[in-house]
Amino acid sequence: QVQLVESGGGLVQAGGSLRLSCAASGRTFSSYSMGWFRQAPGKEREFVAAINWSAAYTYYADSVKGRVTISRDNAKNTVYLQMNSLKPEDTAVYYCAQYRIGWRYPSSDQYEYAYWGQGTQVTVSS
Repeated sequence: QVQLVESGGGLVQAGGSLRLSCAASGRTFSSYSMGWFRQAPGKEREFVAAINWSAAYTYYADSVKGRVTISRDNAKNTVYLQMNSLKPEDTAVYYCAQYRIGWRYPSSDQYEYAYWGQGTQVTVSS
């Protein structure tokens, strides 16, 4: 049974930083691409960033490019999302997700991700 557990969310002022973590268990973590998505109130869930199994390839939404860095530590079965220069529009529940099939480069298509965490709230005040 795959489990993804996010942590690190919270309340931060605009311009601040947060680092989200997602601890994975249940499958060979190093075989799967990982992604971060977010959902703001009243909006659809949207792609934020993704990283392939070896961390050699990363992919970002235009809305966060330059402000966000995704990384992973395969020894710790954990993926991270470092968010800097946060804006009020970054306020959302952030979810990590694991790709459905191993050894596949990630995309922004949420339907390619089979497993999801419970989410962690990020609130950015102006």
